[in-house]
Amino acid sequence: MSPRHFPLLFSLIFVLTSASSGIGQSLLSKRTASPLSGNSALQSGPMIGYEDMFEVLIWVQTKGQGWVDLKYWDTEHPELIYQCDGIVTQNPAYIAKFIANQVQPGKTYEYQVSIGGVALDLPYPCTFKTQTLWQWRTDPPPFSFVSGSCAYVNETEYDRPGKPYGSNYQIFTKIHEQHPDFMVWLGDNTYYREVDWNTLTGMVHRYTHTRSLPEMQPLLASTAHYAIWDDHDFGPDNSDGTWVYKERAWEVFRDFWGNPSYGINGHKGCTTRFQYNDADFFLLDNRYNRSPNRCKTCERTSLGKEQIEWLIGSLSNSRAPFKFVAIGGQVLSSDDHEESAFHDFPAEREQIISRIEEEGIKGVIFLTGDKHFTELSAYQNNSGNWMYDLTSSSLTAGSFSDAKEKTSNTLRVPGTIVTENNFCVLRMSGPRTARELNITSYNSQGTEMWTKTISALDYSIK
Repeated sequence: MSPRHFPLLFSLIFVLTSASSGIGQSLLSKRTASPLSGNSALQSGPMIGYEDMFEVLIWVQTKGQGWVDLKYWDTEHPELIYQCDGIVTQNPAYIAKFIANQVQPGKTYEYQVSIGGVALDLPYPCTFKTQTLWQWRTDPPPFSFVSGSCAYVNETEYDRPGKPYGSNYQIFTKIHEQHPDFMVWLGDNTYYREVDWNTLTGMVHRYTHTRSLPEMQPLLASTAHYAIWDDHDFGPDNSDGTWVYKERAWEVFRDFWGNPSYGINGHKGCTTRFQYNDADFFLLDNRYNRSPNRCKTCERTSLGKEQIEWLIGSLSNSRAPFKFVAIGGQVLSSDDHEESAFHDFPAEREQIISRIEEEGIKGVIFLTGDKHFTELSAYQNNSGNWMYDLTSSSLTAGSFSDAKEKTSNTLRVPGTIVTENNFCVLRMSGPRTARELNITSYNSQGTEMWTKTISALDYSIK
């Protein structure tokens, strides 16, 4: 149900405007009684956003305007309860974002959300973990994360006629059962329909509908989530930098995700960076500055000069054994089957690849989506350094079932193509000087499809 169907249920007293959200939140100087309370008031979430050593973000969406509280405690010391300031969720998205900032590194916390003074009673754990302070002390801890893209949730009233495009929603249960430390959503995380993309009401409705999927809730509540966008959660199919409502899309994206930041150097978009243990993650935006595919006289760009300079500079400065670069479209694939692939920007693609070689950067793993099938691409540059492109698609949207026959990626690692709904789990382990990355693909039933291991000693596949 869309938030627009819910009436304003009560008036607020002593309201202070908070600038912490792209659409807006308000704080009350005192709690007010509300008929909107408990489980019946919860629309979606709670969801864990970014996790660091001293801060963790917790996201909640209510069905209408309501007062939301958050308590949390260290599982080793449950008698010490910490509480965030209450938030009143506001129209049109009714979202609250809390920052748990009374935490210590390397700890597991339980948390409890209350709406209208009534605690939620949820049938799954609500927990988060802070990152470990391992530097100068021990080897980096092992960790795992999930990559995936293309999450379509059917809504018959607004979908195109014919066979439903979304299926296998149990995939989110199977992801949750892997107990990853976090998940990286690689774009098309929801699919705007024709009724959605021209209005704020429509965009909020679509995100709300997707985020409210029952199978998704346990995963949201106990796993950290980071995200980029691609065309379908930015605007219409193949949308680009000319999209007239791209700033509105950016505001909705900021409200529905919990990234540590949104954009670089004062420029808007989904670009950001985070570190998890000894790995660096660079989340790129291939839409906000993108030139139109069919414009013959436009300068051809997907990322834009400033974002490329930021990426190369950041990669060259990173000392992480593995540097993960998340972007909506494939980078290394030699196939040119679809317009949305990075292959449509050959000069920009070549610039990125050649500059990584010139800088002598090692351990680059592109995390990509969009293609509706999964594959691992491997490329060894003239300096002898390996780069990889792990395409992970799709989660629940329709699959490119005959991709093996209709694509011709010469860099594909044999045996890594998957043409059904799937996700990938990436696991890092080993001592600081000899880290290993294991990549395993699972289908929507949780069955292993393939697995590969890359050693940071020489970055070859075992």
